[in-house]
Amino acid sequence: MENQVEYEVFSLPAAVMLQHRLPSKVVTSLNEYLDSLRSNELRESASDTLVGQIHQGEQLKMNFKDQELATFVNIVEHLGMAYLKHFVELTKSPLRPKKISIDKLWSVHSFEGDYNPIHDHLTESNMGISFTTWTMVPEQIHKPDEEAERRYELYNSSGAIDGFINFTYGLNQVGDPERLRPPQSRYVKPEPGKLLLFPSWMQHCVYPFFGDGERRTVAGNLNCFNLTESEIEEIKKNERV
Repeated sequence: MENQVEYEVFSLPAAVMLQHRLPSKVVTSLNEYLDSLRSNELRESASDTLVGQIHQGEQLKMNFKDQELATFVNIVEHLGMAYLKHFVELTKSPLRPKKISIDKLWSVHSFEGDYNPIHDHLTESNMGISFTTWTMVPEQIHKPDEEAERRYELYNSSGAIDGFINFTYGLNQVGDPERLRPPQSRYVKPEPGKLLLFPSWMQHCVYPFFGDGERRTVAGNLNCFNLTESEIEEIKKNERV
């Protein structure tokens, strides 16, 4: 076609996030585990290492070595490997082969008014991947997107993001669209079974909600250690078999 101008568009990613939907049986299993944990008088609070302002509920340490959590841990660790694969593909950044393993795991049982101020995570390894999922969400948060294009409208005290998690990976300003600056944050509505993986450096916060119900969260971190030369050779040998 005459006067047609050809061009390419390059996206410059600032961060990578992976989303997965847990099978319903895994969500049920997690809830059964947490119900049992909460009824245990010897349960351990995790509030001394977490910034969550959980006044109505509680934050609990979870033993990721418990057999009841084996399926969930396996899913998360496999998704951690998938995350690294997609990071390399998207950014064209070379990475040394890694081994993924759970660093810490905890639950947050939030009720009306509870919230998490903005924070990031630390892991034992320099490279870390964090994750969060929800196994219970109050109806007033988990409402249908009847007007999807307006669901994050914040004017007139809309309450549109009550109970949401907000990820921030840069500076946001009101005039950004007119300056052609893409958004540097993302609101995510909690949903039972929704699982997110993100770099541990990414700051995030959780807004309070109001009304009845429990927002039940399972969160943790993955270590990403470099494989040793002998471990790499062992993997290659197994692949040849």
